[in-house]
Amino acid sequence: MSDTQFHAMPDGRRIAFRHTPGTGPTLVFLPGYMSDMAGGKASAVFAWAEARGQACLLLDYSGCGESDGDFADGTLSKWRDEVLALIASKTEGEILVIGSSMGGWLMLTVGLALGDRLAGIVGIASAPDFTEWGRSEEDKRTLAAGETVYDPNPYGPEPTPMHPGFFADGQAQLLLTGEIAIDAPVRLIHGQRDADVPWDISMQLADRLRSGDVQVTLVKDGDHRLSREQDIALLLRTLESLSKGPE
Repeated sequence: MSDTQFHAMPDGRRIAFRHTPGTGPTLVFLPGYMSDMAGGKASAVFAWAEARGQACLLLDYSGCGESDGDFADGTLSKWRDEVLALIASKTEGEILVIGSSMGGWLMLTVGLALGDRLAGIVGIASAPDFTEWGRSEEDKRTLAAGETVYDPNPYGPEPTPMHPGFFADGQAQLLLTGEIAIDAPVRLIHGQRDADVPWDISMQLADRLRSGDVQVTLVKDGDHRLSREQDIALLLRTLESLSKGPE
């Protein structure tokens, strides 16, 4: 079944998802901040998995896309729990987690929770800890005081909000300050023309991961989205390689 379905969380909110069954490891795509499962990379991964008979799971975080909820109430912890609930309910066996931008922070928290079920992670312009390095001291004071901060949005007419609840939860989950206890294979892809997340963040992440099987691919002319045809092809080659197991 690949049409949009809904999973009810314990509090009743419905989380939209798409799932195609197949062989493992199951691919789980985690979109970025204010993004959803209808994005180009998520859709390409799903279509690729469906065509080759590999299991794949997409979802919209609460407050995003077709899921219930208000975006202002969203936090990393809340969205992590939604991802883990869907994985527990809809999948079996090993999981290969793909995270784009903020999803690259979320994939780490999900990967840590999955333990032995984690087959690997693939980060695309991963943005762990962006509540710390991505905010000015003035912004941090404003957010800590309970006020929302709005940023210019290069992808649409409306400004991008960061709400105080998301900020506080993010600051409680910083990962680049110490070892990240993930031992599965890791592949990090980052564009060197990324205007939103410095590519050095992927280098810092590679250094913090405990896994000895970590590879970073820098795309010299790549932007933040990495959604061009050649970028998608690189992502799919990476997924194919990891789906075969550690090299």
